[in-house]
Amino acid sequence: MNKYKLINDIFLGDKMPKSFNIRIENIVASAALGVEVPLEKIVSKLEGMEYEPEQFPGLVYRMEKPKAAALIFGSGKIVCTGARNMDDVNEVFKKVVKIVQKTGTRVPKGFKVQIENIVASAKLEGGLNLDTIAFKLENSEYEPEQFPGLVLRMDEPKVAFLLFGSGKIVCTGARSVKDVNLAVEKVHKKLKSIKAMTKPRA
Repeated sequence: MNKYKLINDIFLGDKMPKSFNIRIENIVASAALGVEVPLEKIVSKLEGMEYEPEQFPGLVYRMEKPKAAALIFGSGKIVCTGARNMDDVNEVFKKVVKIVQKTGTRVPKGFKVQIENIVASAKLEGGLNLDTIAFKLENSEYEPEQFPGLVLRMDEPKVAFLLFGSGKIVCTGARSVKDVNLAVEKVHKKLKSIKAMTKPRA
């Protein structure tokens, strides 16, 4: 279906390097359908919907298959959150479009799906000396009294990392799997270059 072409192109051919055990934890994607959506009609047709306009302007649709949620707004904007792969993201949007169409609303075929944020985690081969990282790297924030992780910001690709002494890292802000892979590889090289990595336990 051409309406999902953009989202597939972003991920086409992207593979996770096995060496870092990178795992996608959450994908946030959005789309503007280009038509107004009658939220009251949707709520009356399906169970599992949360709609309290006094507290939040959108309708929350929690799905079991795939395990994700969709925020549906009257303006026609849709936000998918909680998905862990692109097949699930596409499935969420297909389900939402079908629901909207059941209200008698005609959904244009040319709407675009955009990746807003990808959160991924990885495990490096050893531990990390967070004090060394905080001392030697700019764009780092480390306050162990408040939070055990160190925040490291990267400009290219534009992402932020949470680094932990155990060697676990969390990458957020990426907009493609390719950027996740590139960012993890770059931060790994940087950490090795400043000798911030400790040997793995035997």
